[in-house]
Amino acid sequence: MTAVTSTLPEPALRATGDALQDTLVDLLGLSLIGKQAHWNIVGPRFRSIHLQLDEVVATARSYADTVAERAAALGVAPDGRPETVATRFALQSPKDGWLRDTEVVRLLVEALETAIGRLRTRIDTTEHADRVTQDLLISLTAELEKQRWMFQAEDWPREG
Repeated sequence: MTAVTSTLPEPALRATGDALQDTLVDLLGLSLIGKQAHWNIVGPRFRSIHLQLDEVVATARSYADTVAERAAALGVAPDGRPETVATRFALQSPKDGWLRDTEVVRLLVEALETAIGRLRTRIDTTEHADRVTQDLLISLTAELEKQRWMFQAEDWPREG
């Protein structure tokens, strides 16, 4: 049963729905990575990185809601269930336990870089399928690139 019908033709809807669902999983996972690191960071840069992690989490959660609502508006039921995120999540995750501030910076740079690369592929996929969704993904990419830059700048000059 389809509760909401789409204004997009079926092939465009399928491509757009997949892009939105995969982005939703990435964002929910990214927010979990950010919180796990936020709770477990230690080191001389604890406070600044601790606060910066909250910015990443807020961005990921806000965009997750926007992405899910875009999917719903198109007639695609968003799936943010824990089991869906657990089975489909493909970004780097933190190790168990305390995390040195340098490890957190490296983790976030890598996770954000992966998420950005995946978003760029989805931007290309949605170019002809749905430019409204493409615009949303472009805005999200800009935000994540800003966060990546801020974390990468934390690690200069690079240690080791």
